[in-house]
Amino acid sequence: MRKRKVFPEILFPVFLLAFILTGSIIYAQDNDSLSTKIKPGGERIKKGLNFGALPAVAFDSDIGFQYGVLGNLFQYGDGSVYPDYRWSLYGEWSRTTKGSGINQLFFDSKYLLPHQIRITADFSFLTEKALDFYGFNGYEAVYNPAFEDDADEVNYISRVFYRHEWKLARITLDFQGKINQLPLRWLMGYGYFRTNIASVDIDRLNKGRDDADTLPDVDGLYDKYVSWGIIPEEEADGGTHHFLKLGLVYDTRDNESNPNRGIWTELVAMTAPRFLGNTETAYTKLAITHRQYFNLKKEVLTFAYRLGWQGTISGETPFYMQHYMVNTFTRSTKNDGLGGARSLRGILRNRIVGDAFAYGNFELRYKFLKFYRWKQNFYFSLNAFTDIGMVTKEVNVDKTLFPQEENYADYFSNKSGGLHSSYGAGLRIAMNQNFILAFDYGLAGDKRDGDNGLYINLGFLF
Repeated sequence: MRKRKVFPEILFPVFLLAFILTGSIIYAQDNDSLSTKIKPGGERIKKGLNFGALPAVAFDSDIGFQYGVLGNLFQYGDGSVYPDYRWSLYGEWSRTTKGSGINQLFFDSKYLLPHQIRITADFSFLTEKALDFYGFNGYEAVYNPAFEDDADEVNYISRVFYRHEWKLARITLDFQGKINQLPLRWLMGYGYFRTNIASVDIDRLNKGRDDADTLPDVDGLYDKYVSWGIIPEEEADGGTHHFLKLGLVYDTRDNESNPNRGIWTELVAMTAPRFLGNTETAYTKLAITHRQYFNLKKEVLTFAYRLGWQGTISGETPFYMQHYMVNTFTRSTKNDGLGGARSLRGILRNRIVGDAFAYGNFELRYKFLKFYRWKQNFYFSLNAFTDIGMVTKEVNVDKTLFPQEENYADYFSNKSGGLHSSYGAGLRIAMNQNFILAFDYGLAGDKRDGDNGLYINLGFLF
């Protein structure tokens, strides 16, 4: 049998070509106008509508071929706020041949409402036939790569052993407003989350496969955690939550999409109170995030870092919401936990899940090429990074029902805690500063966290 292979967004030439052509084929005539004004450094000021689009193409030998499209529409108005935009509308639609999918609309504007009140809205329906699940509390949960390696005839269990099915219907509506003339904003928001969890649908994933390549119908780690009582039965299939969000934001960035200098710090509480119908799983999480940017060479070299902590401060968070990262603003489709494209690059996705955790990201960003083509401003940027994270408060794992016939060391380690780290490099290709194609390659610092990861997304990590 062949080993499971994952090629995220493998058609790099297609992506690059589509990205470059975007500037010349859509709104490049009358609708996408250009001001005669030139910013310091030679960049032309954008006016009117501007649109960027990319095909969503990927392949995973278990969840199938991904196809779809994503796009971002920016309205720059008369150009007076460029590189800021009057409003932005992002959309993504994609499917895989085995049933996973993304349906998302994301809207953001600081100028639509009076009194400079910012509105951010997200409408998403996300499905994954095989979402990563490695247990709780970081290194306390043992990751055994041989269990999912079908070339290992002795230890192999299933290529989707560390997976479960996941569906999420999500609606969020957030508002931010200035406090006097200070670089300080208040935040208020509402969120609706409907999460459905199930075992991996082996029959669906096996459709069209040769007998030698079919997935065995065996319990995965999620199924075992349910049968052992580690995941409570009332949480095992997901649930519905209504959230309120309150917070404060301190922001002195010179440019939101790619800051050269400034501070962006936020304190956010996200609560699922009982009076909104969260009778069984009422809880509150607090998140503190600090980001700072240092301009080492004007418009060329920037050092940036992000430090964050979040944890449950009241109630009990259901297992399927422990990985959700709380913040005031993100364009990311999926708010995965520590590990993966949006947190610790190179480490397995959702590898570090705890009742509270801390993390840090450190990046050196170098803009090495700027040019103007097809009525669009472009720049290319390289970045080197290191990411770290750790559990600061463990999820309570009840192992009293762990069966004697299982090998304890295959699933749990008595060495809990510890720092998880990764490092790597990336490339950014930006059009008009806001539409940014991002490539990152990360390496895990410890084999217990996996090996490496290649990621293609939009925007900088922070």
